[in-house]
Formats: sequence, C-alpha cells, structure tokens
Amino acid sequence: MKLQFYYPRWGSENIDWEQFCQKVKQAGYDGVEAPVPESVKEQKIILDALKNYDLKLIGQYYQSFEKDFEEHKTNYAKELYILASAKPIKINAQTGKDYFSFEQNAELFAIANRITQETGITICHETHRNKALFAAHIAYDFLKKLPELKITADFSHWCNVAESLLEDQEEALDLACKQVGHLHSRVGHSQSAQVIDPRLPEFKNELEAHLKWWDAIVKDYKDTKEEALTITTEFGPAPYMVHLPHTNMPIASQWDINIHMLHMLKERYCE
Repeated sequence: MKLQFYYPRWGSENIDWEQFCQKVKQAGYDGVEAPVPESVKEQKIILDALKNYDLKLIGQYYQSFEKDFEEHKTNYAKELYILASAKPIKINAQTGKDYFSFEQNAELFAIANRITQETGITICHETHRNKALFAAHIAYDFLKKLPELKITADFSHWCNVAESLLEDQEEALDLACKQVGHLHSRVGHSQSAQVIDPRLPEFKNELEAHLKWWDAIVKDYKDTKEEALTITTEFGPAPYMVHLPHTNMPIASQWDINIHMLHMLKERYCE
C-alpha cells in the first residue's frame, strides 16, 4: 500500500507559491492541499509552481457559507467545477450545513457524485463542524444510507462536537474508517478540534485515540483498496492554534508540528 502526504496551504497564504512549493517539496511531501481561484491567471501561478516542484494537488472546497439552500446548491456546484478545472487528484469538500435537512445535504452529495462521474475526480466530504457530517452519529446515518459516500476523515472535529474521545460511538467510527477517501491527521480533544501540540505528554491519550482510528484506516486500505491513501498533515494556524494574549504570538509552530506528524506517520506506516 502506498501513502501520499500533503501539506495544507492554510496558514501559509502569505508565502508566494514558488517559495511555498519549494519548502514543501524539500520537507518530503508529495503534494499540497489548497483551494483554487476562479481566475485562470491565478490558477496558472499555482499549477506552474506545483509542476516546477513535482507536487500533486488536492483541491479544497470550504465556501459553504450560504444559508439559502438553492443559492448554496448553485454555488456548491460552481466551486466544485472550478476545482475540477485544475485537475487535482481529488477534491476535499466541506459539504453542506449542520442545519440543512438530511434530504438537502443528500442532494449536495448527489451533485458531487454527478461531478465525479463527469470529471473522473473523486470528491471526499470532510467530517467538519458546521457541515453535513459534523458529528459521528450524523455521519453514521449518512454512511448507512449512502454507502458510496467517501469521507475526508478529520475525527478531531467529532471529538470537539461530542466533548469526548468518542468512546461510546464505536459503531460510527468503525463504519467511517471503511469509507475514507482522504485523511486529515490533526489531533483534537473534547474542547477543541486541535490540541496545542501533539508532542506534549498531556495529550498522550488524545494522540493514541486518533492513532487507533488512523491505524484502522491504513489497515482497511491495505486489505481492500488498491489506490494510495492520501494524508494531509492539517494542524492549522489561529484560531485553531492557541495564541498568547496581547502579543498574538502562536504558542507553537504550525510548520514544526506538521513536519513532526509527517515523520511520525511515515515511520509508523511506511517503515
């Protein structure tokens, strides 16, 4: 089984694309996860930089802002087509809203499935707060009724929503780990979708819980899937990263933590 590792553009937007891609490539990543602008000229800057450093792209949709469902649906399809135009290896979509009905969110999943069939680009739906798959029990219902659904597993959000390490939701986790199309390796806890630093001993239990879920995902890929498992080391900047009051200085380095996760997961699964 092959693993591919991606670095998030999120948190590095102030670095130009050439410099960013050089830094990511030198760190040992296979690609970048990023949104794609509508402008062809701006797209070209991104795609040229990725090509220059032999990096792959995972497109990222996050613009699920519209409250009105019809407007939301129209813009959802528009943004997915923009991402598909850049020919990423797959798309990670923060699909839907937690307050949309099951039927409305299912309609958005159907739109994504149609676009996948048209373009050949797999769209994975992130288990993200405020979105359709915002909680383990909600996602469980979707996955049982829509078995073709592929998720971007970011269980840190579910821990935060449930204020737990999901000890009483084993069935939902077991099913979710079999439906993974992409993985975000961020560690969350009961009060936040991101621990201050996964290297700290006080977050040992949280790290071990997430590693258990990631182990199950890797095992499922080894046992049943032929394609590579893509992983984005997605520890983020503020407000996910805690900042000190008054100075606005981050309490840890986003880059250092993500590099630590890259090396830890490579050692665990590739060696």
